[in-house]
Amino acid sequence: MKKGKVNIILSMVLITALVGTLALTSGCSRQQAADAGKNLPAKDYILIGRVNPATGPIAGFGKGTPFIEDKAVEAVNAEGGIYIKEYDKKLPVKIIVADSESSDVKAAEAANKLILQDKVDLMIATHTPATVNPVAIASERNKMPCITLESPGEAWLEGGPYYWAFHSFWKVDSLIESFLDAMDTQETNKKIGLAAGNDTDGVLMSQIMAEKAPARGYTIVDPGRFPLGTKDFTSMIAKFKEEGCDIVYGNMITPDFMTMYKQFHQQSYVPKMLGMSRAILFPTDVETLGDTGVGLITEVWWSENHPYKSSLTEQTAAELCEMYTKETGEQAHAGLGYKHANVEIAIDVLKKAQTLDKETLRQAIAETDLETIVGHIKYDDQNFSELNVTIGQWQKGEKWPYEMVIFCNTKQQEVPVSDKPFVFPLPGTTQK
Repeated sequence: MKKGKVNIILSMVLITALVGTLALTSGCSRQQAADAGKNLPAKDYILIGRVNPATGPIAGFGKGTPFIEDKAVEAVNAEGGIYIKEYDKKLPVKIIVADSESSDVKAAEAANKLILQDKVDLMIATHTPATVNPVAIASERNKMPCITLESPGEAWLEGGPYYWAFHSFWKVDSLIESFLDAMDTQETNKKIGLAAGNDTDGVLMSQIMAEKAPARGYTIVDPGRFPLGTKDFTSMIAKFKEEGCDIVYGNMITPDFMTMYKQFHQQSYVPKMLGMSRAILFPTDVETLGDTGVGLITEVWWSENHPYKSSLTEQTAAELCEMYTKETGEQAHAGLGYKHANVEIAIDVLKKAQTLDKETLRQAIAETDLETIVGHIKYDDQNFSELNVTIGQWQKGEKWPYEMVIFCNTKQQEVPVSDKPFVFPLPGTTQK
């Protein structure tokens, strides 16, 4: 037989053998998957645990849950859900929400219950250290993949290092610089009175303000941290009056701020400018102040004017706000974008991983590189992704009693500032 014919015959034999081997391997793989599937618990959906402050002093943050989260998962469930390879089918997504009651202890209890009793596949949480930190710690202890947002970066990083938990938000360092930039826009005597509680947020923000302000030419007047729930701010007010503070900056829970600001007016002290973190983030907070809420300033980390859109629904920030108002009749607020982004990142992770294996999900979170409705999310080696913040002022609105006017975007210049005039000094100021 000629050598050429021999080579052809040998090649045909090898190809036939290879095809047979691939068929056998494929058959074995399908059989192995089927065998593995027999050992899996029955599952009708992917279960995501969500801890949210629905009640208590920071319940304003929780407003909009579960509406926003449920609307986000509708998009993926309309397509049948997410393909999970160990089940060899698509599973719809379901979110189970637990109330933290605005307590770090209750948040930890809620997270543990979701993980150990409800058997969630993935954990998400937002809204202040009192919610985010205990959920992250519970997830670490129970080896549960966890995605959190909307709590100052420094406060979250202090609880690390993290393996299972991942977080994204701005850092207090950037926030304080933004507030100082905002203060620089007006003529004052550059004396800042600090008004902050003795919890994690209050201590951290007042500390960093006290460190940064003097280098910018400001004098800090600090009466010290006060216990949450304080009812009498007379000594603080006396100190601010004595030192002639044109500016007050602080971080308080909403009920404490309402008490303090009422006493400001009762005791004839109204600064020229008042910036307050946390307490007056939401329109419902300032509405309770009546007309005295005009001119107050606070951080704005998301709004209808932010130029981002969802990778999940393709909605812009403006469209998400419009949907919320149309379907609930309520005014949109800064927390809505982060609620949506929490689900947006979780869905992206599940789609990439195509499994409910915890370690694979963790790796998928670590590899996140996603444009979301709150901005670009990409975690560093500390499992943290930094975002930025603007400063806004509450003014009387055209559609709502109070509307937010963004006027300082030095740290987030892609967000447009308003052309409305800044209210200064505060109406009724007692400072000359």
